[in-house]
Amino acid sequence: MTSATRGSVGIDVSKDTLDVQVRPSDAQWREANDEAGIRSLVVRLQAAAPAQIVIEATGGYELAVVSALAAAGLPVIVVNPRAVRDFARATGQLAKTDQLDAGILARFAEQVRPEIRPLADAEQQELDALLTRRRQLIEMLTAEKNRLQQVFVARGTRVKKSLTAHIAYLTRELGRAETDLGDLVRQSPIWRERDDLLQSAPGVGPVLSFTILAALPELGRLDRKAIAALVGVAPLNRDSGMFRGKRMIHGGRAPVRTALYMGALVATRHNPVIRAFYQRLLAAGKPKKVALTACMRKLLIILNAMVRQQSPWSAAVAGIA
Repeated sequence: MTSATRGSVGIDVSKDTLDVQVRPSDAQWREANDEAGIRSLVVRLQAAAPAQIVIEATGGYELAVVSALAAAGLPVIVVNPRAVRDFARATGQLAKTDQLDAGILARFAEQVRPEIRPLADAEQQELDALLTRRRQLIEMLTAEKNRLQQVFVARGTRVKKSLTAHIAYLTRELGRAETDLGDLVRQSPIWRERDDLLQSAPGVGPVLSFTILAALPELGRLDRKAIAALVGVAPLNRDSGMFRGKRMIHGGRAPVRTALYMGALVATRHNPVIRAFYQRLLAAGKPKKVALTACMRKLLIILNAMVRQQSPWSAAVAGIA
């Protein structure tokens, strides 16, 4: 069976529900966004063997279902909501409900066919282990809360104290497990939203994008000066008394800076904003190395603005960065 005949699935995720639509059959159904609903969804989609499953990034509500689908080896892709909205407008779909959104996601998967990047075996095993631990913690937490409600005796203070302490511990452990799960999914190749956003900028390829995803989670959260200083592309003063030394970059996150150097080098040829900036600096008499370092800083600041605004590359975004 070819990918063209296996169908495409769109899943609209909300806090409580998962609305599903399959193309081209247009089969529709809804599952609860909880452990039981997600297990049911995985079983049903494993039987259907779709070519791709598209889900929007929705601020965290999608993490559990994306993790479960990926751990099951299903071809799940997390896409940028802006790309889906643009697709919906282009196809004339202006109305909005959960089921309509699932249909748009299925059509997006069917017609755009975003690239599927499966997890490596080791990543899939780690994801499965984290999901299993999360499920165990939820089950233990539910059991302990039920036991606490059943302590009615007047002299059950010690039992209540023990249960309350254990519930607090399990709650902390569940929080850690969910944080680890979120970090793993967001850094995995199935998480396309930020990767697509970064690679929309001319000069940014997979190496720079993946390096930023793994080593610069602060991108989009800091202002332009702070992000430049964090990476180590902000020029530092070397002055003492009457002496005025050359400004130099130093410190920061070397892996990001190395990848950014190659990205900026490509951008001086293929990115219209960076190319014009680079040529203007050279015309002003700046050495090539200095001009390229300034381009690294400018490219980083533009990427920071793109992530902060959740906007793909455009001259307008680059102009205000």
